[in-house]
Amino acid sequence: MNSFGQIFRLTSFGESHGKAIGGIIDGCPAGLEIDINFIQNELDRRKPGQSKITTQRDESDQVEFLSGVFEGKTQGTPIGFLVRNKDQHSADYNDLKDVFRPSHADYTYIQKYGTRDHRGGGRSSARETIARVVAGAVAKLLLKNAGVSIQAFVSRVGEIELGKPYTELDLSQTETNIVRCPELETAERMIARIEEAGRDHDTVGGIVTGVITGVPAGWGEPVFNKLHADLGFAMLGINAVKGFEYGSGFEGTRLSGSEHNDVFIKTDKGVRTKTNHSGGIQGGISNGEDIYFNVAFKPIATLLKEQNTVDRAENEVVINPKGRHDPCVLPRAVPIVESMAAIVLADHYLLNRINHL
Repeated sequence: MNSFGQIFRLTSFGESHGKAIGGIIDGCPAGLEIDINFIQNELDRRKPGQSKITTQRDESDQVEFLSGVFEGKTQGTPIGFLVRNKDQHSADYNDLKDVFRPSHADYTYIQKYGTRDHRGGGRSSARETIARVVAGAVAKLLLKNAGVSIQAFVSRVGEIELGKPYTELDLSQTETNIVRCPELETAERMIARIEEAGRDHDTVGGIVTGVITGVPAGWGEPVFNKLHADLGFAMLGINAVKGFEYGSGFEGTRLSGSEHNDVFIKTDKGVRTKTNHSGGIQGGISNGEDIYFNVAFKPIATLLKEQNTVDRAENEVVINPKGRHDPCVLPRAVPIVESMAAIVLADHYLLNRINHL
């Protein structure tokens, strides 16, 4: 329940307003060079307070490695790490201790555990994703050695969306703006939409698109651990995610089979497909083409405005939450999506090596 992966495996711990968020990475091969600056940069892409359209919680999110790394390289032993919490405003949540906030995990946690940490959502907070980003950064370093790269970007905010497929975009432009959209004109409109939501004390959702290149044919399992199924499982486990599709996705249902089939062709680089409606995966196994997918994020549930709800005694109450919250999760979700994809791919990379012993 708090662990993810089969061979490359992350176990995370910690709460939003506890002392720290951390994790243990098990199964990472020995001898991998750990680039601390790269890992910290990945955390900086996720951390709060990085721009005017994100929460202003002031956290440096500095990672500390406790075990499993010696002289800059992994030892094949469990890699323990933590990121200390330093800017908690727990008092902002005192009025919500016994209240069920709409569309939050408050009610369901009480039903499951009989208790909950009300400070910032406790374990259900998206701050837990710190552990995923650290593990994802290590996974990216492993995958880099295998020639695999992962790039995500914001493709829609509310009703504002990119009108082009990823193949027509310059994805190197993703990090040039605060919303992480690779097309500047659309990015500016997205930023304005998020600022509008913030002024209205409201929130807005959208879509993050991911693209994975360099995966050779043969990664994935044919039945229960299909590559796309594991990617979907990973993405649907991210806070606020409401949907996942890969390849042609739901739009592919509009095509006939003759239009949708990816015809195999012979090239100077071996067998390829003429089109890629399959999204780089067929029969649960990678076919060597780009893997691309969309992840749908709902509008964040915390609104800084009055809402009707009930409390633990089932009394009807009106809440007006305090605190520092993102009006849109998407810009900070980009590195989280990349990280979960990296953990899945690292796991299948190692599984595939076992299958070829």
